[in-house]
Amino acid sequence: MFKTKFIIAALAVVAGLGVVSTQAAEGEAPHIEKQSWSFGGIFGTYDQNQLQRGFQVFREVCSSCHGARLLAFRNLSEEGGPGFSEAQVKALAAEYEVDDPSAEGGRRPAVAADRWPEPFASEQDARDANGGALPPDFSVLAKARGVHDAFPYWIFNYFTAYQEGGPDYIHALLNGYHEEPPEGFVLPEGKYYNDYFPGHAIGMPPPLSEGVIAYEADENGVTLPQTVEQYSYDVSAFMMWLADPHLASRKQTGFAVLVFLVLFAGLMLATKRKIWAGIEH
Repeated sequence: MFKTKFIIAALAVVAGLGVVSTQAAEGEAPHIEKQSWSFGGIFGTYDQNQLQRGFQVFREVCSSCHGARLLAFRNLSEEGGPGFSEAQVKALAAEYEVDDPSAEGGRRPAVAADRWPEPFASEQDARDANGGALPPDFSVLAKARGVHDAFPYWIFNYFTAYQEGGPDYIHALLNGYHEEPPEGFVLPEGKYYNDYFPGHAIGMPPPLSEGVIAYEADENGVTLPQTVEQYSYDVSAFMMWLADPHLASRKQTGFAVLVFLVLFAGLMLATKRKIWAGIEH
C-alpha cells in the first residue's frame, strides 16, 4: 500500500514538472487578473443591474458582429437573469425581424419566443464582413474560455469553487488592446495587438471606447463610469449569464444536496450504533 502511494505521488510530481517545463519552453502566458464577481464563490448570484448593463453593451456594440443563437427574447425576463418585464421583452422583440417562410415576404416582427436574430445571413457573409475571420457566437463563449493557473495553484480552485475563468479572460481581452505593438513584434496586416489573445494578433478591432454607451442612472441616482473597464466588466458578466443562466439555482440545489447528505450520514451513523449497541465485538 505504501509503495503504491509513493508511486502515485511520484507520478504527480513528474506531471507537475512536465507542465512547468512545457510552460518554460513555450514562454509564460500573460497573467490575467482575477476579478471580483457577484456570481463567484459557493453562494454567488448574478447582479440584475449589471446584467442589464451588460445586455445594453451587447445589444449596442457586440451584436453587430456576434450572435447569440441560444438566447430567446423571453429568457431576458426569466428569474435569475436581467429581470426585464414581459412587456419590456415584447417591446424589445418587436424592434427586430426574423425569418418566417409562412409570413408575407418571408419576414415578420419577432415575438418573445423567438431567438436572438443573427447579425449575418450566412457564415460566408460574416467572414466577408470581418476580413475572413468568423466572429464567435456569444451563447456559451464565457464557458468555453478560461484562464491558466500553473501547477499546483489550480488545485485550490476546487476548494474555492472558482469558475469565473471565462469572464476573467474576456474582461482582460477587452482591456488588452494597444495602438502599437511592442518593439520587435511583427503584426500581420489587418490585425490588432492584444496582450491576452493567443499569439497577440487578433482580427477584432477594439470594440469599446470611452463613452460609446450611455448608461442611465440607477434607482439611487448613481451613474456608473462610462469607461472601457466598466463596459467590459458588465458585458463579461452578461456573457457568463448567457452561458450559465441557471447558475444560482444550481448552487442552491447543490447546497441542499450537501445538507441532505450530511443529515443522512448522521442518521445512518445513529442507526448503526442503535442496531449494534448490544452486540459485543
